[in-house]
Amino acid sequence: MLRRIYNWTLSLSAHPQALWALAVVSFLESSIFPIPPDVLMIPMIIAAPRRAWLIAGVATVSSVLGGLAGYWIGSALFEQVGRPILELYGKGDKFGEFSDWYNQFGAWAVLVAGVTPFPFKVITILSGTTGLSLPIFIVASIAARGLRFFLVAGLLRAFGEPIREFIERRLGLVFTLFCVALIGGFVVLHYL
Repeated sequence: MLRRIYNWTLSLSAHPQALWALAVVSFLESSIFPIPPDVLMIPMIIAAPRRAWLIAGVATVSSVLGGLAGYWIGSALFEQVGRPILELYGKGDKFGEFSDWYNQFGAWAVLVAGVTPFPFKVITILSGTTGLSLPIFIVASIAARGLRFFLVAGLLRAFGEPIREFIERRLGLVFTLFCVALIGGFVVLHYL
């Protein structure tokens, strides 16, 4: 089923309204949809490299707006769905401690999830559930999603089809290693 969704999403890149399709997929991916916008972005940019920045901009704005929808899901549905589940497992009292910890480091979680292959929707919903500061959430989402989509657009615009395989197979790993190194550097500086 996931392969069919992937293929359907990929087919949208050739549609005359592909930019709108990208906006919808980017929005939904940040809150509920399993396929990342890169599946649409890559063929769209290869087909029209001069539109790379527009395509990345649409993906960024739509993804951040979708992230706000995910944040709302986490904040509006936690009491009805999340809290009863935690209480069922005897973890209701631990949520306050986790929320405090998450809100202290939540901006980093949003940044890391926004550029790595980690499902961004998990972090957007969790951010709403724990009550992460909305301005911090928005700024971190813009930075993370902008970095991810504009870097992909820049690489594709500069190198075209030859860089496609690298992006599809290894860019997630590169982003993940970058985030680990960045956070590791801050940890080292903190303890020096």
